[in-house]
Amino acid sequence: MSTFAPEWLSLREKADAGARALDLVDRLREIDLNRDPLVVRDLGCGTGSLGRWLAARLGGRQHWVLHDRDPRLLSIAAATVSGVTIEAHEGDVTALTGADLAGTSLVAASALLDLLTAEEVDRLAAACVEAGCPALFTLSVVGRVEFDPAEPLDERFQAAFNDHQRRVVDGRRLLGPDAVEVAAAAFARRGARVTTSPSPWRLGPDQVALAGEWLRGWVDAAVAQEPRLAADVPGYLWRKLDRGPRVVVHHADLLAVPG
Repeated sequence: MSTFAPEWLSLREKADAGARALDLVDRLREIDLNRDPLVVRDLGCGTGSLGRWLAARLGGRQHWVLHDRDPRLLSIAAATVSGVTIEAHEGDVTALTGADLAGTSLVAASALLDLLTAEEVDRLAAACVEAGCPALFTLSVVGRVEFDPAEPLDERFQAAFNDHQRRVVDGRRLLGPDAVEVAAAAFARRGARVTTSPSPWRLGPDQVALAGEWLRGWVDAAVAQEPRLAADVPGYLWRKLDRGPRVVVHHADLLAVPG
């Protein structure tokens, strides 16, 4: 699985916080999580932005178990998620089993599902249901971007980017924009109640740095997948950046509660 620079994770944290679906957190608070303290496992925690956002909204005493394969990100998260007790685990979250999740009140993750394969999502769903713990997955890409103003090239770059998100990496076929649908089906097959909710980034003049960084990365991924787009990149970026990018990047959040 990929790791990300802490600078990128810091740049996107405000947009992430504004995008996550509060209605799913409201549903989560209505569930008897049956733990004191709540035990929350944050899978692929990065620098801890989900913990900083979610812990205060859950309330009560909490113990967070942070998982990431990048020790640098894990150390930042452990030092900056406050108001809860912390335990940190370095390793591959796709290997977790139901036994590993025993005693967990909630499994949570941000921008994780689209980096997994169908088999990995299926195993994760099975582990959560076996352990009887709800799962909240936020900010998974869904393959749709809206620019203002739009232009014909947008669809070509979007299609190439989406194909890139579904690429094979080290023998693993990533789910990319299909992740939410696949995860919902995996949980539903096991009797879990599944709710999804939109969680779009809405980037405008107050998020110019993030919009520019995101746009360049989006275009680079599209060109890596479809090299014929390279000739269009200079003019395309100039038009987008000269106007100050205004873009809605669509994501979805998913809450699964074992039946």
